[in-house]
Amino acid sequence: MVGVGAVTGLGPTADDLWSGARDGRVAIGPVQGLDLTDFSTKVGAEVRDLPEAGHRYLRPGDFRDRVFELALHAADEAVAGTGAVVEAVGTERCGVVYGTCNAGLLSGREWLARLDAGRDPDPRLAAMMPPQAQAEAIAGALGWGGPVLSVNTACASGANAIGWATDLIRSGRADVVLAGGADAFSDVLYAGFHSLEALSPVPARPYSAERQGLSLGEGAAFLVLASEAVIGVQDVRAWVGGYGLSADGYHPTAPRPDGSGASRAIAQALRTSGLVPEDVGYVNGHGTGTEKNDAAETRAIRSALGEHADTVPVSSTKSVIGHLLGAAGAAEAVVTVRALEEQVVPPTASYSGADPDCDLDYVPLDPRPMRSDVAVSNNFAFGGSNASVAFVRAGSDHRPPRPQLHDVVVSGMAVLGPFGEGAEAAEAAVAEGASVPEGPDGRVATMEVDPEPYLTRKARRRMDRMTVAAIVAAAKAMNDAGLEAGSEDAKQTGVIVGTSAGPVESMARFTRGVLCDGAAGADPAVFPNTVYNQPAGQVAQHLHLHGPTSTVSVGHASGAAALLYGYELIRTGRASSIVCLAVDVIDELVVKAYDDLGLLSHRSGDGRFALADAAVAVVLESASGAAARRRRALAEVTGYGCASRVRPGGVPSDVRGSATERASRQAIETAGIEPGDVTDIWSVACGLEMVDRGERAAIDRLFPSSGGARPRLHQPKTVLGEPTGAAGTLLAALAAHDLADRAAGVALVNAVSLGGTALSVVMRSDHDTE
Repeated sequence: MVGVGAVTGLGPTADDLWSGARDGRVAIGPVQGLDLTDFSTKVGAEVRDLPEAGHRYLRPGDFRDRVFELALHAADEAVAGTGAVVEAVGTERCGVVYGTCNAGLLSGREWLARLDAGRDPDPRLAAMMPPQAQAEAIAGALGWGGPVLSVNTACASGANAIGWATDLIRSGRADVVLAGGADAFSDVLYAGFHSLEALSPVPARPYSAERQGLSLGEGAAFLVLASEAVIGVQDVRAWVGGYGLSADGYHPTAPRPDGSGASRAIAQALRTSGLVPEDVGYVNGHGTGTEKNDAAETRAIRSALGEHADTVPVSSTKSVIGHLLGAAGAAEAVVTVRALEEQVVPPTASYSGADPDCDLDYVPLDPRPMRSDVAVSNNFAFGGSNASVAFVRAGSDHRPPRPQLHDVVVSGMAVLGPFGEGAEAAEAAVAEGASVPEGPDGRVATMEVDPEPYLTRKARRRMDRMTVAAIVAAAKAMNDAGLEAGSEDAKQTGVIVGTSAGPVESMARFTRGVLCDGAAGADPAVFPNTVYNQPAGQVAQHLHLHGPTSTVSVGHASGAAALLYGYELIRTGRASSIVCLAVDVIDELVVKAYDDLGLLSHRSGDGRFALADAAVAVVLESASGAAARRRRALAEVTGYGCASRVRPGGVPSDVRGSATERASRQAIETAGIEPGDVTDIWSVACGLEMVDRGERAAIDRLFPSSGGARPRLHQPKTVLGEPTGAAGTLLAALAAHDLADRAAGVALVNAVSLGGTALSVVMRSDHDTE
C-alpha cells in the first residue's frame, strides 16, 4: 500500500479521517442535506463543503451525482504521490477495483422520479446508476487502462475490493491498482434502514450496553496498492497480508448468531497472510452499533483468535464516521493502516458501558499506544457476505507465503433463457436461427423459470424474479456437478454472482414507495432485496453454501468477471469449488433505458442489440477435487485477461478493440499458449455495431488472415439476444459444452462492458479428470 485518500464526515482528506478517528472526534450530527422529519433519526456523518470534482463525468442536464464526486475526490488524493510509479509501469498496467453498496442510486432515483412524473428523463441518468459507471469514470479520469472492476457485496464491498485488487497484482494482471469505494446519502437509503428500525436516534455506540442501532455515514476512501517489484521499500505505507471471504448462508439481513461465518473470513485472512492469531495486535471491528451484529462479531473474533482475543484491542471507526456502507471497508482500512504506522489504537467513541454479549477490549473513548506489526479489519454485510483483511506494518520483514496453485475445471453448469433450459436448447436455437422477434417495444425476449422443486411458495413469496432465477440456476448447476445441497462438499462451496443492472425490480418498487409517501412508504420486506448481493446471499442460504462469496458488477462483462474471480480463488487454494453465476432479468424499466439510450434493436440488422433474460451458472472446481469426487471435467479454465479503454464522461471509446486485444493477449499468455493454439473464439458480437466493430478489429490483429487457419468464430448472441450481465457466463458455458466431447480444443471467450472494459477467458478440452 503506497497511497491513501478519503473524504468523510471528518473532513476532505485521509489525514482528517485518521486524526478524527485517533482522537475519537465524532462527526455524527444533524443531517442538513436531507429532510429527515418523519424518520426515526435526524443524525448522520454527512460530508459538508465537498469541493467540486476536478474531473469530467456525466452530468445530464447539469445533474450532479454526489457519489461520483466523492469517489473522484478521494481517488485524486490517493494517487497524488504515485505519479513516478505509474509512469514507470505504464497506464495500461494500472487498474481500478471499486466497491459500493448503492452505486449511482441518486441518478437512478432522479431518472425514475422524472419518468413517473410524466417528464422525459435523460436516459444517461439510468446509465450512471450501475457500479461500473463509477469505476469507469475513475479510470477515465486517471487515464488508466488496466483492469476496471466493480464489486457490490453491500457493506463488505470496500474490503472485498481491496482483496480483489491484491489478487490482480499477485497474479500479474496489474502492477498498480486503486482499490476502495464510495457511497452517498439519499432519502431512499435512510428510508430503508428506518423501515428496518435499525437507526440510532443518537450517534452510534458500538459494542455498548446502551447501543440503539447504527448511524449512517457517507464518503469515499481508496488505497493505492502496488507490486513490490515496482516500488521502493521507502514508499511502502503498509503491506496487504491477505484477506478472507465467507458466506453466512443464514438470513437476508441478520448475521449468523454464533459468528461462525465471520470467523471463517478472519481465519482465512490470517491463513493467506501466513499469520497466526498471536500475531494480531489490533482489530478494526465492523462494530455497527446494532444488537445482533456487535454480539455476533464478538463471537467471531473469539472463535478466530481463541484465547488471544482477550488481549487484543478492538475498536469501531463507525463510532466517529458512521456506517459508510460500500465505502466502510476502505475507510476503515485507511484507519487500520495509519494505526500500524503510528502505533496507536484509535478508540471506540461514545462507548457507554459493557454488554455481557460484547466482552472484548473495545478501547473506550481514548486512544492508546500499541506494539504490533499486524492488524485486521473486518466488514460484514447484508446477505451474509463477510470480508476480513490483514495488514502488516511497513517495517516488517513478513511476507505472505506463495500459495500452491491448482488446476481449475468446469464440473457442472445450468443455462436458463428465453430459448429454454440447457446448453443444448441454446445451441438448437442458434442452429435454427431463432432470433429474438420484433415487438411493439423492440426486440425483447424474457424467460419463464420454474421454481419447483427448489423453492416453496412460501420461500419465494418475498423474492423478486432475479433472485428466484439465481437460486434455480445455481441449484441445477450443483446437481449437474454432483454437489448435493447440505453435503460437506457443498458447505465448502462458494458463490460469486455477476450482474449488470442488479435488482431493478426491487429497487424501483422500494424507491417508488419512498417517492410517493416518504418514510411511510418504505417497505421493510422489499428493502433487503435492493442490494446487489442479495441473490448471492439467498443462493448461499437456500443451498447451504458457506465458502467465499462476492457479487461483481462489470456491466455486460459481469458474468465473465464472476468466472475469473472464482477461478482465481480456486487456483490459489481459497476454495475447492465455487458456483459462478450471472443473472439479469428484463422489465419495462430496463427496456426503456436501453431504448432511450439508442441501444435496443427494433428490427434485425439495425446496428443495435436485442435484449434477453438469462441466468447461467457454471461450477468451477479444483481438478484434484473433481477427481476425488470422480467427476468428469467438461473443460479446464487455463487463463484470463483484463484491460480497459475508457474516457472521461462515460463515452464508449474502445471502438478499435484495444482493450479486447490486450485482454485476449493476456489471457492467452497466462494460459501458456500462443494465439495459433486457439481453435475457437466465442465472440461478444451482439448486433451493436460500436461494440462488434472493436472486437472484429482485435480479432484481425490477433489472428491475421495471412497467419494460416483462423479460429472458428461463434456468435450466438446475434441470435439469442444480449443477456447483458450474463453474457460472458453464457458464452463460457456454451464453450465448455462444446469442448466437453472434443478430443482437443482451445476456446477464447470474450466479454466487454459498454464503457470499454474487456475480459477474456481461455478454456481447453480436458478428459483427464475422472
